[in-house]
Amino acid sequence: MKLLLRNYKFWLCVAAVFIAGISLFVSNRITKELATEERKRVGVWGEAMRSMLEANESTDLNLVLTILNDNTTIPVVVLDERGEVLDFRNLGTLTDTAEIRKEALALKTKGQFMQTPLAEGNLFICYGESINLQRLAWYPYIQLGIVSLFVIVAIIALLYSKKAEQNRVWVGLSKETAHQLGTPISALMAWSEMFQSVYPDEPLFAEMEKDVHRLKLVADRFSKIGSVPELVPYDLCAIVSEVVEYIRRRAPRRVSVTQTIPDHPVMGRTTPELLQWVLENLLKNGLDAMHDEGALTVTLTEEDGQAVLLVSDTGRGILRKHFKTVFHPGFTTKKRGWGLGLSLAKRIVEDYHHGRIYVKSSTIGKGTTFCIELALFRP
Repeated sequence: MKLLLRNYKFWLCVAAVFIAGISLFVSNRITKELATEERKRVGVWGEAMRSMLEANESTDLNLVLTILNDNTTIPVVVLDERGEVLDFRNLGTLTDTAEIRKEALALKTKGQFMQTPLAEGNLFICYGESINLQRLAWYPYIQLGIVSLFVIVAIIALLYSKKAEQNRVWVGLSKETAHQLGTPISALMAWSEMFQSVYPDEPLFAEMEKDVHRLKLVADRFSKIGSVPELVPYDLCAIVSEVVEYIRRRAPRRVSVTQTIPDHPVMGRTTPELLQWVLENLLKNGLDAMHDEGALTVTLTEEDGQAVLLVSDTGRGILRKHFKTVFHPGFTTKKRGWGLGLSLAKRIVEDYHHGRIYVKSSTIGKGTTFCIELALFRP
C-alpha cells in the first residue's frame, strides 16, 4: 500500500492512459459502424437517383424524392462519365461548379464513391463523411485532452497539498523548537554572566559563554526558518570564513578544511544565520563521509551575475541515481541519520533565497561536490 501511495503520479497516468485507450477503442468501433451505415445510405440514395433519371410510368416518384430529400447530413456529388456535375447535396457554402467538381474528384481519388449503372453510361456517387461522423471521430481526442488535463491538475493539486503540509510541519516544528529552547538559553546566559562577574579570570566560563551563544544562534535559526526570513545585503566571503573556521576547530586532525574566496567582498541578499546553517550541514556531511581523514574545500566565485559556492569532500561519494533524492526528506545513508539536513538546505536556498542547490559531481570512493548558486546583490 505504501508503495502505491508513493507512486500515485504513475498510477494516475496509467489510469488516464487506460481511460483514453478504452475511449479510443469504443469510439473507433462506433465510427466504423456509422461509416458502414452511411455507405449503405449512400447506396440507397444512388439507387434513388438512378430511378429518378430513368423514371417511367411505373416509378413512384414520391418515394424517390423522399429518399433523395431525406439525406440532409451526408455530402454527395453526382458525376457522369465525363466528370460533369449532375447534382450535389450538403456541401455547405460550396456552390461553384468547378470547386464542387474538384471536391468530387478528390473524394473519388480517396475511393469514396459508388458506381451506379444507367441504361446509357454510369453515375459516380462521390460521398464524404457527415458532420456527426466527423465530430465523433474527433471526440476521443478531445476526451483524451480533458483526461490529461484532469490528471495534470490532480497531480499539481496533490503536490501543492503535500508541499503545504510539509510547510506547516516545518513551521510548527521550527517555532516550537525555538520556543522550547528560549527559556533554558535565557537562564544559561544569565548564569554565564553571573559566573563571569564572580570569576572574571576563569577561562572555562568564557568557553561556556561561547557555547551558550551558539545555542542562541541555533534557536535564532529555528525561529527564522519558522517564518519568511528577511534577506539583507551581506558579504558571502565573511559567511564562508566564519563557517570554515567553526568546522576547522571541530574537524579531526587528519581532515584539512580549506577555503578559496575572492580578496574583495562578494555581496548577496541573504539571511546570514540560515546560509551558515546550509554550509555547516554540507561540511558536516562531508566530514561524516570521510571517516576522520581527507579534505574539505569551500570555493566561492562570481559567475554571470551569480555567486557560486562549491563544497567538496573526498568521502565515499554518491550514486548518480541519488543526485536528486538526497534532498528528499527522510533520505539518508547514515545509520543514525534523520535525512533532514539536505532537505532543510534545499528549502533555505531555493524557497527562501530563490537560488539553487544541487550535486555538481560525485565519484564513488573519491568524493562529492555540492553547488549553491545565489543572486548577487546589486545596489
